[in-house]
Amino acid sequence: MSNYVYGKNSFFEALRNGRIIMAYVLDPEAVKSENIRYKVVDRSTLDRMSGSGNHQGYLAEVKEFEFSSLDDMIREKNGLIVMLDSLQDVHNLGAIIRTSECIGVDGIIYKKDNSVRVNDTVAKISSGALEYVKICEVTNLVNTITKLKEHGYWIVGSDGSADTMYTDISYDMNTVLVIGSEGKGMSRLVKEQCDFIVKLPMLGKVSSLNASVAAGILLYNIYNSRSHS
Repeated sequence: MSNYVYGKNSFFEALRNGRIIMAYVLDPEAVKSENIRYKVVDRSTLDRMSGSGNHQGYLAEVKEFEFSSLDDMIREKNGLIVMLDSLQDVHNLGAIIRTSECIGVDGIIYKKDNSVRVNDTVAKISSGALEYVKICEVTNLVNTITKLKEHGYWIVGSDGSADTMYTDISYDMNTVLVIGSEGKGMSRLVKEQCDFIVKLPMLGKVSSLNASVAAGILLYNIYNSRSHS
């Protein structure tokens, strides 16, 4: 990934985590009191460096993002992990990271190959949440599922053709929520490993929801169905 973050929220969350190497800003007053190196640049320079006009006057070169291991996110009770099966869109990944951070997900897993990966756009879309969510890149989702099952996790996939409604199962268990790719959904091999496959109600004429919207609904349903005493 290119080691830049841009946008106000992403910038200041990276600052809080000590990841900024060099800051590029329009207004020096915004960072003058911070103990970081910075350079004042014009808007066109930020547009060029970010590849976007959506930087809000803040861009920083940052230390490389540190990925987590699978063991880092495994819990003994009521664990919640999101697994992404060949997701392709950076906006979906960024939005899922943001929702996952809000709801306290233990981590996100995706494949190194044939998937969208963390980059500066994902960091911007996550609005700073990337700094706080554990992310694990793996080479094989099926092997990863096998290991998670050995640790007591139940695998819940989302698929519009399922017979079970997303509200019809109990989530008071270690749960891996699998979100498939935008076009094809879950792969056959991953689907075969699911303990439950659930669907969201679709009453309109559109056949599917955006992957990040579906993930948000499913994650908050899991949160609401669990006791938080």
